[in-house]
Amino acid sequence: MKSLFKSKPKTPADLVRRTRELLIYANGECTSSREDKRVEKMAELSTLMKDLKTILYGNGESEPVPEACAQLTQEFFRVDTLRPLIICLPKLSLDSRTDAAQVVANLQRQQVHSRLIASEYLEANKDLLDLMIPGYENPDLALHYGAMVRECIRHQSVARYVLESDHMKKFFHYIKLPNFEIASDASVTFKELMTRHKSTVAEFLTKNYNWFFPEYNSTLLGSDNYVTKRQGIKLLGDMLLDRSNSAVMMRYVCSKENLRILMILLRDPSNCISIEAFHVFKLFVANQNKPPEIVSILVANRNKLLRFFVDFKMDKENEQFEADKAQVVKQIEALEQIAAPEQIVVSEQITAPEQIAAPEPRDQE
Repeated sequence: MKSLFKSKPKTPADLVRRTRELLIYANGECTSSREDKRVEKMAELSTLMKDLKTILYGNGESEPVPEACAQLTQEFFRVDTLRPLIICLPKLSLDSRTDAAQVVANLQRQQVHSRLIASEYLEANKDLLDLMIPGYENPDLALHYGAMVRECIRHQSVARYVLESDHMKKFFHYIKLPNFEIASDASVTFKELMTRHKSTVAEFLTKNYNWFFPEYNSTLLGSDNYVTKRQGIKLLGDMLLDRSNSAVMMRYVCSKENLRILMILLRDPSNCISIEAFHVFKLFVANQNKPPEIVSILVANRNKLLRFFVDFKMDKENEQFEADKAQVVKQIEALEQIAAPEQIVVSEQITAPEQIAAPEPRDQE
């Protein structure tokens, strides 16, 4: 007889609705509730987070059921569960935060009747990014919010919103945070923003060139932190070499200030950084429409550059690198002075443009 009164298994939609109820409870007056009641409800919420994750990811023994995933996705966004979840994240246990971040990440990719429901929802609720991105300032929540943000910016409209917001300037601060894990996570998100949606990024760089690249050069390429500098010069090369950014690249390689920075990076003690710097430096040399001041700098430093490239090698033999280097050397040798030489003084410091440090030959690491 007892089996006759067993409760009916909850559907994915039922689980979502109950999760939302508990999230609203947790975000409301739960602190004034009896302690035992609050603990009980938060424990139930943790269980529900695991249940939602299991539906979306499977449990190790069985694969996710597409119909169940579709039901969960549709109900999750229909009843607006993401907003209370983001707000409630600080009140969840560490394990529940991780589960929540994984659920949100998975939902960004779920299609219902060939539609990305998450993209449509976020298109109408872009302000949720204003709640998530500042999470980088909270050491306990930064990695969870960061994981969510990266998945949300898979949608082009969301990425455009972030790129056009004041959050972009804050990323330069997040990348410099003393906590290595958080700074690294912010760097990954920043790279995703700057590389995923080509046309949107090109539009952003064109409109924001005047503040973006000086900030980039100063914060990333001028950093004393090896990881920050290496990631910065690698990402710069990726951006400038992307065909979508060809107009921005031409503007960048016509700048005497930018050339100054790249020539200093060529001399970096780290072979990895100097190699990445070379991939950007060669764009200055390859430019068929070099401004007179760029030609002047290269000609004035021609002998030092040519001596430097004699011993400039990758740690492992690379035919493409050697071919690029040979072409750079050939073009530098063929340069003719078209303006009064701008003598460049060797200096360890990044100072005025007239004090660009030409690379000197050095032993390889």
